[in-house]
Amino acid sequence: MYNSISTLRITLTSKSTFGILFLLLCGSIYGQQKTYLKATLNDSTKSVYVQQVLEYRNLSQDTLQEIYLNDWINAFSDKRTPLARRFFEDYDRNFHFARQEKRGGTTINSISNKEFEILSWKRPLGHPDLISIIPDNPIAPGEEYVINLNYSVKIPSEDFTRFGYSNRGKYQLRYWFLTPGVYRNGWEVYSHKNMGDLFVPKLDLKIDIILPPHLAAISPLKVEDIEQQENSKLVSLSGYDRLETELFLTQSYVFEDIETENLRVLTNMEDDGLNPVHKSLIVKRIIDFLEENLGTYPHDKLLSTREQYAANPVYGLNQLPKFLRPFPQGFNYDLKQFKTITQNYLQNTLMLNPRESKWIFDGIQTYLMMEYVNENYPDLKVLGSLSKVIGIRWFHAADLEFNDQYPLLYLFMARQNLDQPLSIPQDSLVKFNKNLANPYKAGVGFKYLDHFLTNETVSKSIKELYEDYNLQPVDPEDFRKILKKNADKDIEWFFKDYIETDEKLDFRIRNVKIEGDSLEITIKNKTGNGMPVSLYGLNNGKVVYKTWVENVRDTRVVSIPSKGIETVALNYEGEVPEINQRNNYRKVGAIINKPLQFRLLKDVEDPRYSQLFFMPQAEYNLYDGLSLGAKVYNSTLLNKNFEFEIAPLYGTESKTLVGSAGLTHEIFFEDEHLHALRYGISGSRFSYGYGLFYQRLTPYLTMSFRDSPLRNSQKEFLVVRNVNVYRDENPEEPLDVADYSVFNVNYSYSNPGLVEHVTGSVDLQVAEQFGKSSFTLEYRKLLRSDRQINVRFFGGAFFYNDMPNSDYFSFALDRPTDYLFDYNYYGRSETSGIFSQQIIMAEGGFKSDLDPQFANQWISTVNASTTIWKWIFAYADAGLVKNRDQSAKFLYDSGVRASIIQDYFEIFFPIHSSDGWEFTSGRYDQKIRFIATLDLRTILGIFTREWF
Repeated sequence: MYNSISTLRITLTSKSTFGILFLLLCGSIYGQQKTYLKATLNDSTKSVYVQQVLEYRNLSQDTLQEIYLNDWINAFSDKRTPLARRFFEDYDRNFHFARQEKRGGTTINSISNKEFEILSWKRPLGHPDLISIIPDNPIAPGEEYVINLNYSVKIPSEDFTRFGYSNRGKYQLRYWFLTPGVYRNGWEVYSHKNMGDLFVPKLDLKIDIILPPHLAAISPLKVEDIEQQENSKLVSLSGYDRLETELFLTQSYVFEDIETENLRVLTNMEDDGLNPVHKSLIVKRIIDFLEENLGTYPHDKLLSTREQYAANPVYGLNQLPKFLRPFPQGFNYDLKQFKTITQNYLQNTLMLNPRESKWIFDGIQTYLMMEYVNENYPDLKVLGSLSKVIGIRWFHAADLEFNDQYPLLYLFMARQNLDQPLSIPQDSLVKFNKNLANPYKAGVGFKYLDHFLTNETVSKSIKELYEDYNLQPVDPEDFRKILKKNADKDIEWFFKDYIETDEKLDFRIRNVKIEGDSLEITIKNKTGNGMPVSLYGLNNGKVVYKTWVENVRDTRVVSIPSKGIETVALNYEGEVPEINQRNNYRKVGAIINKPLQFRLLKDVEDPRYSQLFFMPQAEYNLYDGLSLGAKVYNSTLLNKNFEFEIAPLYGTESKTLVGSAGLTHEIFFEDEHLHALRYGISGSRFSYGYGLFYQRLTPYLTMSFRDSPLRNSQKEFLVVRNVNVYRDENPEEPLDVADYSVFNVNYSYSNPGLVEHVTGSVDLQVAEQFGKSSFTLEYRKLLRSDRQINVRFFGGAFFYNDMPNSDYFSFALDRPTDYLFDYNYYGRSETSGIFSQQIIMAEGGFKSDLDPQFANQWISTVNASTTIWKWIFAYADAGLVKNRDQSAKFLYDSGVRASIIQDYFEIFFPIHSSDGWEFTSGRYDQKIRFIATLDLRTILGIFTREWF
């Protein structure tokens, strides 16, 4: 293995052989970047030893002082690279906790010029996966420069990105050798962030790779030769005009070779047991469709793999197990192949910067997928065969076509003011926008533009873009020019408003006036942009009139014939991805515009009706027992600005009516530090003891702050509320105060993350009986040694306290009294038993029951823990408790914490405290404490936090 490399070095130093070497690359056009690799795979160390020659030609008009190479394998070298930070941001712990041998990296042995004179090189600060080479002389326009590279590559495990080596003896190699960067008015290079977006110039390349004899090589490159050697084999590959080259090495040939008229597709896609003939027909149909709608693929082989698909899947019910999947046989395989083949078709031909201009790839791919489904599955519903099942078919979701999911998933983010412009770099997008909302918004935008222009203008423009810029440098401006040339209307709004901003679409019909045989319709554009909207006249639910209305930047009056029109509607067929369609309908000459509709369970919004929903509801606490009832509400699967709910429940233990109600209105602010303003009122009635009830009524105002870009996880909240509590009294145990009102202002800050986690809050409470303030600061750090340190500080003091003899409003050392009824205690009044052992991590944060339990003057505590092993921590708490007319008392406790799911499911085992050894004083089982979260919405937040 090492001898092979030494021999290669001797060979490459021969000037005559050096010239012959590049003759092998002849056949490519002038001005092409060329490279030759001689590589040897060491299967035992998962390493590849490489000798590479790069012939770089300066295709720009500038004289180059340096050359950049992409070395993306080195992104796996340690825990501080941009790729590692990306994993942290996405709450992916695999890379951080992986053994060093599972990570990858590149070791550069030498970089030299044509005469093997050593060249100066460096890795740019903050970009360890890039290499900057300083040539011995500046490279003039049109000049060629030869670089010799000698290096070894440690292949990372597939656990991180699905590419690398597997424990099954396979290799999925991607970005495994050094490639030149792209220079167009400056170097367009960037770091690996697991986004599948390497940007390279087209390459002519030849690869000779020495493999163990048991491995087969699968590649879209041409296999020139396979030479069996003693204990190894030499595989020779070549390719021209290549943008991305993957190499799969397997112990057995598990790829299928499906031939179409002009192209061979090599695939290992999971096939759900389809027979080869069915799979072949599907792939041929896909290629025929792409050739008709794009053009001919410039290479003779294309790779379509399950690894590529898994990195960018089609989300939805098609991801269910086969026996639950409600779609026709072969549909899942068809969709997976279509998305993956189309992705490769585009990314291997259009030389777009995929990080800066990914919206063009995404828009074309989603648009073509919608067209393909319309053509081949015209009657398919988003719920598939479930849409015909009794019970499910009553939902509006069952009426939706398969392609209706795309605008819905974009609007899911837009309704929360979490959408982002299509034109911003991919690494600035939150995960949901990168994977779903933005690709779908781009595709839906192309359909919107197509409906507006008619005559298949968008389809023709996409095909023209592909044919004119196949394997040629291209940018969004080129696509803009093609679209504007082919359009017969002004479409500047599409780029200026739809692509380059996150402005929402929201039109409403303000008024309909009958004027003779015409209708004068006043249309209001609530967002003030220049995008058009479709206007319909309906009769008994059928379209009898349609036109497009342009230039409605504020208010516009449109006159249409009135004959046969009962209802006027905007965007009736959903061509426009409007954020709100509920205000799009007006009945001619009627007061009530839409009928009221009642639905069981939450459904997709149907803008034709004013909807109310009913949902069975169940809650539990010790005193009410299992409370059963129904919730009446107006919210749908997509957020609304105004929402209300009423949830009356019957307590099976308390034998009475309990429940809650509330209404809220939310206002969003575009591109402002103030992200949203929410105000409303909520009320509830539940038991706080056996036969004792409390009522709480709280008007509130919440301001949420969030900076751009949204990937910045910092959030701030300012809450102003007035909590009014009314409690029943037990005559045998009179309350110090039964009814009270607390004015509360709370500011909180959070910057969560896998490696560093910071949260803090400042709280002010003013009531007739007391006034106090407190602060909380929590910091977590995941060290490079895989140990986690958690530190929490709490401090609070009273301004005044007119109830010094009662601890009801006092600061708690371990278990807050929760006089504001904010916490989800399952047995809030219990002093013994399992329910008394539930703790809420608030105020003092102690785990042991120590005396004094409360502070009616001031308190200061610190809570700390650190990793013992994985999810087992050692914890310790310490603090000072000051009560009136008493000296401050120092208290502490310590023990072991089992953090099954941090902050949600944890168990605390005390060991030692101010009272001594905990397990020597008897009844140790009653000293164990736990945190348990049973709220479904909170639990779901654990699994969705990486997406937003």
